[in-house]
Amino acid sequence: MRPAAPGEPPPGEAPALFEECRIVRAYGELDAQTVAPLVRALAEVRAARPGRLLVIVDLSEVTFADCSILPPLCQAWSDCRARGGWIRVVYDNHTTHLVFRSTGMLGRFPAYANAQDAWEGRTADATAYRARIRALLDGR
Repeated sequence: MRPAAPGEPPPGEAPALFEECRIVRAYGELDAQTVAPLVRALAEVRAARPGRLLVIVDLSEVTFADCSILPPLCQAWSDCRARGGWIRVVYDNHTTHLVFRSTGMLGRFPAYANAQDAWEGRTADATAYRARIRALLDGR
């Protein structure tokens, strides 16, 4: 079995189903040369299911991302919204955060800590805030 190319999931791993939500995972570096597997995976998920579309894009294993992630994510965002659904992105990488922040897309693509938080609509900021409050309350 061949090893995965940059940005491609390990061999044999297809987009996962998380309850009624599809999960697309990306790995490694995502730039103009390596974003094609993410583009394909998002297109496949969007084509595979008619009606309401809920998508989690897990970028937690992405080590670098540039602005080439924006067109496929924005297309998927528009499609999901038009179909009464949503797209949520899991990431904790500083460069990914900078891409969204510097392009004004942080409001559209806030960080989620993991797929469960994304499914439940709990952004990483909200989770961190709750943890700080819990720590303060436990310190009494």
